[in-house]
Amino acid sequence: MKKWIVGFLALALLGFGVARCEMNSGRELDDGGRTEVLSNAPHTPEAGAQPGDRKVSDPVGDTDTAAASGTSADARGDARAVGEGEGMDTLRLEERDIYKGELLLVNEEIAISPDFEAPETLLLYEHRELVQGFGLMDRSIRLTPELLERFTAMVEEAETDGVDRFLITSGYRTEEEQGELYRQLGAESAMPAGYSEHNLGMALDIGSSIGEMRVAPEGEWLREYAWEHGFILRYPEDKTEVTGVKYEPWHYRYVGLPHSAVMQQKGWVLEEYLAFLKEHRAMEAEWDGQRYHIAYYPLSETRSIRVPADGRYTVSGNNTDGVVVTVWE
Repeated sequence: MKKWIVGFLALALLGFGVARCEMNSGRELDDGGRTEVLSNAPHTPEAGAQPGDRKVSDPVGDTDTAAASGTSADARGDARAVGEGEGMDTLRLEERDIYKGELLLVNEEIAISPDFEAPETLLLYEHRELVQGFGLMDRSIRLTPELLERFTAMVEEAETDGVDRFLITSGYRTEEEQGELYRQLGAESAMPAGYSEHNLGMALDIGSSIGEMRVAPEGEWLREYAWEHGFILRYPEDKTEVTGVKYEPWHYRYVGLPHSAVMQQKGWVLEEYLAFLKEHRAMEAEWDGQRYHIAYYPLSETRSIRVPADGRYTVSGNNTDGVVVTVWE
């Protein structure tokens, strides 16, 4: 299996101020070489990143441990700004960029923006040829083509481990559907319209045909390996005070690599990851030998950034005030 390392380095550079910074919290329907110091880091890549060998024995180590073992980057004095040099373009940021991408934060306090563009989805029951390696709880399940492709790749790998009784119990919901669910179930069992990740098209509820996800082989496999495919368990048992949502072993959210690897290694949920980036502005990660520079830009301060001209970067809004740019070397 491929070895991977996730290391991070908080930045404290001149010119940077410290920025402050479902099924659900008891809500949501229960259906079913060296680290470089960054100064102006741009985008972050994730395209082309592939899950590594799951059975690798080397766990992600934090920066100090990794540096001591020589397997992770050490901070070095000759700091440079990611985005400087040849082969760079200027990317102009617009307000709408805050509300696009795979790192959008939606919870009981932060609603989906009116500027969010609802995704195109597939009604899976009408596309049975695309339902491979999993079952459907009912005929209403819808996913975006992108999320379907990523989920299918993940369950295909699980099947090689003999874990093959996956069900999708809930996928994308319109705000109208979420509102109706909220009216039917109330605040203790559902989120109001616009406050559910199911309205984003980047989350799904996953079940097992042989038992509850808390104890089923499917749930155990996902808790151990889903992050390698860019998915995170959105509402862990030990993070209810952070997420505002009770433990939901079925609710998975796609954030992409390397973000899922960083969150797995640090034990962070999405709220904590984005808060760290807002405070420290940048970090580095390494996945399967690929180096990533991850930086947060508040649009109140920055409207243009330098990014690789060859497209080795991604940009995601955080749904509140800025964007996260991930760049890979």
